[in-house]
Amino acid sequence: MIVQVLADEGTTAIFGYSGGAILPTYDAVFLYNQAQVERGRAQMPLIVPANEQGAGFMAAGYARASGKVGVCLVTSGPGATNTVTPVRDSMADSIPMIVICGQVPTAAIGTDAFQEAPVPAIMGSVAKHIFLVTDPTKLEDTIRTAFEIARTGRPGPVVIDVPKDVQNWTGVFKGEGVLPIPGYRKRLFATAHAGIEDDEAADFFSILSASKRPLLYAGGGVINAEASAALTEFSTAFGIPVVTTLMGIGAFDTTNPLSMSMLGMHGAAFANYAVEDCDMLIAVGSRFDDRVAGVPSRFAPKAKKIAHLDIDRAEINKVKRVDWSHVGQLRDALESLTRYGKSMGFRGDFSTWHQELAALRRTHAMNYDRKSELIQPYYVIEEINRLTRGEAIISTGVGQHQMWAAQYFDFRKPRLWLTSGSMGTMGFGLPAAIGAQFANPNALVIDIDGDASIRMNFGELETVTTYDLPIKVVVLNNFGDGMVKQWQKLFFKGRMSASDKSLHKKDFVKAAQADGFSYAVRLDKKSDVPRVIEEFIRYPGPAFLEVIIDPDAGVYPMVGPGQTYDAMITGDFIVARHSVKNVEAPGPSEMF
Repeated sequence: MIVQVLADEGTTAIFGYSGGAILPTYDAVFLYNQAQVERGRAQMPLIVPANEQGAGFMAAGYARASGKVGVCLVTSGPGATNTVTPVRDSMADSIPMIVICGQVPTAAIGTDAFQEAPVPAIMGSVAKHIFLVTDPTKLEDTIRTAFEIARTGRPGPVVIDVPKDVQNWTGVFKGEGVLPIPGYRKRLFATAHAGIEDDEAADFFSILSASKRPLLYAGGGVINAEASAALTEFSTAFGIPVVTTLMGIGAFDTTNPLSMSMLGMHGAAFANYAVEDCDMLIAVGSRFDDRVAGVPSRFAPKAKKIAHLDIDRAEINKVKRVDWSHVGQLRDALESLTRYGKSMGFRGDFSTWHQELAALRRTHAMNYDRKSELIQPYYVIEEINRLTRGEAIISTGVGQHQMWAAQYFDFRKPRLWLTSGSMGTMGFGLPAAIGAQFANPNALVIDIDGDASIRMNFGELETVTTYDLPIKVVVLNNFGDGMVKQWQKLFFKGRMSASDKSLHKKDFVKAAQADGFSYAVRLDKKSDVPRVIEEFIRYPGPAFLEVIIDPDAGVYPMVGPGQTYDAMITGDFIVARHSVKNVEAPGPSEMF
């Protein structure tokens, strides 16, 4: 029943690790695939990772790259608890995922039986919803309902805890049916039918008509809502430029003339200056989080009006008070506004604003020490981007390499950028790339990682070669926790407490070779960068590249925690328009 519902829901791959409490379901997967082979139909492969955290991130990568619900299948106890981090990560980034955990038999629950864990208590605080199935007659309906909850509204992970005796139960498969969740469905119905009425649209365009410098601020909600095309049409129809959050990268083609790149703590200087200068801010599927808004009261200081569109009512006025808002489906809302604006013949004259933004892009462009004899990470990414032209799927770990990738890669469409945003989970990049490759078998998938981050799930290199996935893995090696070191240099007087790994002994190339990578190369000469990058990208199978980069390369621009954009640090090679002589240390309550 479990496996058939997974198939009926369109699952094309399962990620998981076996164990005693989940063996009945694993056997069902085997029997299902055996029957599919006999019928000449596509199987539903079960991908085995190095550990369950890897399985969770693979399912998340699959979901992020495809828009479908990712599925993770693990055993009880440690199998379940190893997925806590991917579940929380997916909840924080609104990623649809199903985690099915085996559990000890119903009669043994609460007895501290072998490999028992209180999954509902643990997962209930980090998942969108948790089910403990004790009535086997409700199993089929529960699995379907879990998919419904995971993919609808604001997406998120749903955990299903299934005792072994429930898995072993025999009954009639109905092929239909869901659980009664009237409150949730009532809210969904209201949101789905919350169209923008003409008077609301008139109010919006009344505000826009008074604006001379409007700016769209797009977040990950645009991608989750499949609203990128609608956002692009709205932006181009009325000439409104776009900045995106880290999670919103790809929601708007970064090569589009109206794109102003990423804003925020490590956003482009010209993007942040655009936010400083705009007189109307239109937030779409974004939440004014701390990495963007910094000091909310001083964010977008010249914006006389702020509009906010989101699927989640809780986000409206949560951080920043707004003047116009709409809660509903983003794609429908943007299409409605576009239709109304065109029907009324709206023509805003934003030509002066466009000229000002073009000047910002030129004057405050991203830049770095191009004359350095050391390999600069930005140069490596520029070379990869030159070959991939904004069409590759890029996953990352978390740290400096993550920000460099966000800053220097192009993304022509959504679901090409996979990163752990809100949770900032190191070790995310490699398993997410694996999930993305299974979701898009013909796509070029590249994991941009750091030496510290990839160590977290280094065992998944073997998963890449086990399934002969043509994933390209880049390790930008600066011998340590680069982002932590950058903060220690800025705010802790250079005391490298537990962040300097220059004495570590790992030979990444030999380790990759041991895991089956036929192409495993170390790049340590700047003159070799173009040649090696090209052969690495063109290699037909799994490829691993370690790049020895400048250990002192930093992520700039940088807006310190608790600081405003006028205190942005741009480093030595990006032109700043505000002189920042002293970098203020974070206050006692400021976040990393």
